[in-house]
Amino acid sequence: MSRIQRFRDLVRGAATDSETTGLALLSLMVGIGVGFGTAAMVWSFEAVDWVIDSLGIGDGSLLLFLLIPVGFVSAWWIAKRIAPEVAGDGVPETIASLLVRGGRMRHRSIPAKLAATALTVGVGGSGGREGPVVQVGSSIASVIATRFKLGEHHMRSLVAAGAGAAIGATFNAPIAGMLFAMEVILSSFAVRHMSAIVIASVTAAVTSRLLVGEELAMFSSAYSLGDPRELILYLGLGLIVALVGVGFLWVLDRIETMAARHRDSGALVPIATGLLVAGLVFVEPAIGGTGQDGAQSLLMSGLLADAWWIMLLLALGKAVATALTISSGGSGGAFMPSLFMGAAIGAAVNELVRPLWNISDLPLGAMVLVGMATMFAVVGRAPLTAILLVFEVTGARDYGLILPLMLSATVATLIADRLHPASVYTMALVRKGIQMIKSPDVDVLDSVTVGEVMSDVPFVAAPDSSVSLVRSELDAVRSHGTAVVDDDRLVGIVTVTDLAKADGDPAVIPVSSVMTPGPITVGPTEPVSEALERMASIGVGRLPVVDTAGDAAFVGMFRREDAVSAYHLALGQRTDHVLTRRRLAQRTDPGAGFFDFRVPRGSAADGRTVGEVGWPEGVTLVSVRRHREVLVPNGNTRLHHDDVVTAFGSESAQRATILRMDAGADDDTTAEIILDWDSDEDE
Repeated sequence: MSRIQRFRDLVRGAATDSETTGLALLSLMVGIGVGFGTAAMVWSFEAVDWVIDSLGIGDGSLLLFLLIPVGFVSAWWIAKRIAPEVAGDGVPETIASLLVRGGRMRHRSIPAKLAATALTVGVGGSGGREGPVVQVGSSIASVIATRFKLGEHHMRSLVAAGAGAAIGATFNAPIAGMLFAMEVILSSFAVRHMSAIVIASVTAAVTSRLLVGEELAMFSSAYSLGDPRELILYLGLGLIVALVGVGFLWVLDRIETMAARHRDSGALVPIATGLLVAGLVFVEPAIGGTGQDGAQSLLMSGLLADAWWIMLLLALGKAVATALTISSGGSGGAFMPSLFMGAAIGAAVNELVRPLWNISDLPLGAMVLVGMATMFAVVGRAPLTAILLVFEVTGARDYGLILPLMLSATVATLIADRLHPASVYTMALVRKGIQMIKSPDVDVLDSVTVGEVMSDVPFVAAPDSSVSLVRSELDAVRSHGTAVVDDDRLVGIVTVTDLAKADGDPAVIPVSSVMTPGPITVGPTEPVSEALERMASIGVGRLPVVDTAGDAAFVGMFRREDAVSAYHLALGQRTDHVLTRRRLAQRTDPGAGFFDFRVPRGSAADGRTVGEVGWPEGVTLVSVRRHREVLVPNGNTRLHHDDVVTAFGSESAQRATILRMDAGADDDTTAEIILDWDSDEDE
C-alpha cells in the first residue's frame, strides 16, 4: 500500500469516527484549495485584461461591440461542449448538487468555470466572480471528499465549507463566509456543519490574501448612527432598495425565461445579449465588469456622479446588464453587482435628502454600506450574511450601524418575500425543476437511515439485456422499474415507460439504449428525511441506493413506501426514548416505590386489557398475580376482578391509581393498597 493510500485511509477513518480530527484536516485542505482557486480566478481576469490592453481596447471603444459578444460566445461554447453546469451564477449549481446529488460535483467544472467566468465578465460583461468562485470552491471540496471516499454526511459539510470558504476568501470575511454557507447553501444552521465551514473559511481567506494580496478586499471607514431620527431615512432606503431589488429579480427571471426558449438557436442568445451589454457599457463603462471598483469608490466617498438621478440610473443599468450577462449562457454571478446596485442607491438617497436634512450629518459611506447590505439581503435572501459582511468589510470595532443595518435589511427582506418569494438563487433552481423543501429543524426521520428501510430489488438488469427480457422480468416481479447494473455498479434506471418507447425489435434492442443513465442516487447512511427531500426536489418516487462510502456499488432501492416504514420505526424509537426517560424519572422520584392493589369488580380495569386502561401519569405495572399464577403484563394482557397488580410509582401516582380503580367499581369492593413495598417501611 502506497503512502498516499495509507494517508487517505487514515484521514477517512478519522473523519468517519470524529467530527474534529480527520474532518478538520480535510477542511484545512479545502480552505487551502479554495484559496488557490480564488487566486486562480483573479489571475484569469488579469490574463484577459492583459490581452484587452494589448489590443488597445479601452472605455468607449467601438471594438466593445465585437469583444463582449466574442467573449460571451466563447463562454457559451465552454458550457455547451465541455461542462454544462458552468453556465450561470454558480451558487444554484452548488445548492442543486447538495439537494439532488449529495454534494457530488465534477472536477472538470473547476477549470471550465474559471475560463468561462473570465471570458464572460473579464471582457466587460456585467457580473460578479463571487458566485462562480463559490462553485469552484464547492467543486474543490467535492473532489477532496470523493478522493477520501467520505460518506454523504461529511461530503455535504465539506461542500458547504468550500462555498463558505470562497466567500471568505473573496472578501477576506470568514464569518460572512460561514453564514453564507449556512444561510444560502445549506438553508440550515445545524451545528454539525459549523466546524468544517469555519476552518475552511479562515484558511481560504489567509491563503488568498497571501497569493493575491488585497486584490479582492474592500475597505471602508467605520460609521455610526448620528441621531435616532436617522432611522426614518434608513427605513426609506430599505423600501427603495426592496423595490429596485425585486425589479432586478423580475427582469432577470423574464430575460432568462426568454433566453431558455431560444437555447436551440445556437450562438444567437450570447451574441444578442453580448451586443446589448456592449451598448450599455459603451454608454457608461461603470456598468460593465464586477462593479467592485465602483462600490469601493462610493465607500470611500468618491461619487461616480454628482446627481442623485444619475446614480439611480447607474443602479438600474447595472441591473439590466447583469440580467443580460447571466442569461447569455456564459458564467457570471449576482453577488457583487447587487452590492454595486445597493451602493449606488444608497449614494442617490444620500444626495437627494442631504440638502433637506438639518438634524444631523449624513455620511455618504454609511448610506452606501446600508444600501449594499440591504440589496444583497433582498437579492440573495440572506440578511444575516449581508449584515455581517458589512462589519467585516469595514473592520468596524463597534456596532454603530447595527440598528440601521438590521432595520433596513429586515424590512426590505420582508417586503421582497411578499412581492417576489424566490431569490436570485432559487429562481434558477425552479427553472431546472428543483424545488427547495423547507423542513422543520427537528424531523423524526432524521433518526432513521436509508439503509435501515431500503428495499431489496428482486431483479436488476444488465446493460446488454434485451428490452423484451427486462419487460418479462418486470412483469414477473410486478415492478414498474429496476436498476441497470454493470459489474455491481449502477449505470442507469429503466422503467416500463422507457421500455415501451423502444423503437425496433425488443428482442434485439439492449436496455442500455432506453434507460436513464446517471440517475440521482442516495447513500445508505443518509437520513431518510434528506432522501425524501431529494425525491421531492426532482419529483420521483424512488431513488437507487449506492454505497457512497465504499466502491459505489448498487445496494438497493429506496421507495416512497419505505418512508412509511421509516416513519413507524422513528416513532418507535421516539416512544422508547420517552418511556425510558419516564421510567428514569420515576426511579429517581424520592417518594416512588412498589405497591399492590386488587382490581375491583366493575372497575375501569375489570375485563379490559392493560393497553385499554387509562393509567395515571407516572405508573408502571410490574406484575399481575391471578390465584397462583404470576403474569408479566403487556399491552394485551386482560385484567380481571380480584387480580392483584404490583405497580411502581410515586405517592401521588398511587393515590391516583386507587381513585381511578374505585371509580365505577361495585359498592362492596375497593382498590385499596393491600401491600406497600416502600423501602422505608421494609427497613
